Amino acid sequence: MNLLHRWLCSSARWKEVVQCHALPWTLDGIDLGAEVLEIGPGYGAATELLQQRVRNLTCVESDGTLAERLRLSFSGKVAVRSEDATASSLPDASFDGVVCFTMLHHVGSVELQNRVFREVVRLLRPGGIFAGVDSLKSRFMRLTHLFDTLVIVDPETLPERLTTAGFERVQVDLNPYAFRFRATKPRAESRPRC
Repeated sequence: MNLLHRWLCSSARWKEVVQCHALPWTLDGIDLGAEVLEIGPGYGAATELLQQRVRNLTCVESDGTLAERLRLSFSGKVAVRSEDATASSLPDASFDGVVCFTMLHHVGSVELQNRVFREVVRLLRPGGIFAGVDSLKSRFMRLTHLFDTLVIVDPETLPERLTTAGFERVQVDLNPYAFRFRATKPRAESRPRC
């Protein structure tokens, strides 16, 4: 992230936006279960509330400095791993729920985003839920990401991408600034009838 973006994401204002708007809207009406994974927690604005809502929270953060900061901030209450979300070392079917908050646009390409989706399918237990939120394309997004990674997720194509990755019951909702999504890992492999 560039300096402006780091400043914004570590600010009290951004923490308020995530905790008072993005997180409640994303999780409205869904149960994440007891074992939850947060992908790309950054400075931990959502992590702070999530760790109070679930029994066990694990975070995967690719930035080693941010991962260490999270470890210190949550002092053992949250398992923090400094890993790539496209291919983590976590075991299959480890989580009831996986979440990400305004981080998908930091993943370097559409193909890498699709790998994240496939990795989430691998990590979820059957019937588990994947939920998240991300920003819509805007001038503000372009300005805050100058000389930074910015691969906007198109909410129009997201349902097909999540279905292709292996999810079902995909839902995408928009507001003027962002979109949220929910998708479920199928409870059982579908077998062809003979």
